[in-house]
Amino acid sequence: MWIGSADARRPLAEATAGGVSRDVAKNRFLYLEPMPESHAGRLFDHVHLRVADIEVSKQFYAGALAPLGLGITGEGDGWFSADELFVSDDGSPTSGLHIAFQAPDPETVRRFHRAAIEAGGRDNGAPGERSYHPGYFGAYVLDPDGTNVEAVYHGPAERSTLSVVFTWDS
Repeated sequence: MWIGSADARRPLAEATAGGVSRDVAKNRFLYLEPMPESHAGRLFDHVHLRVADIEVSKQFYAGALAPLGLGITGEGDGWFSADELFVSDDGSPTSGLHIAFQAPDPETVRRFHRAAIEAGGRDNGAPGERSYHPGYFGAYVLDPDGTNVEAVYHGPAERSTLSVVFTWDS
């Protein structure tokens, strides 16, 4: 277990000996553990986000997702979807949510950030390396309702498949 930035890491035991409690170190993202094998695309079937203005949000997400090679995949009266993201205006806007989209490289993260701001988002963290784990490169934008939307590149990875594809017979 490590504490500090990628440039100045200290074992967690060292940090706690210096007066920082283990819980405080963990809660402040001051310590890092080596990343084990990680999987994506199998935990969530969908995420439901409620918004104040469906058209404004659709414009934002269409623009923000375009650099990632994604877009609106379905829409109807008071809702739209983009793959696993389902967005509707059928209740109070979701608050306090952070969602992160996968990017294939740092340049895509940069393009996401620019496009999301151009589509009506507000900067919440310029593209750059983060100390969450080695190779983490992300950018943050607040959507029209204040949801923290991120694009992240975790470093080189081998994908077992691009996506899970569902089809339904009538």
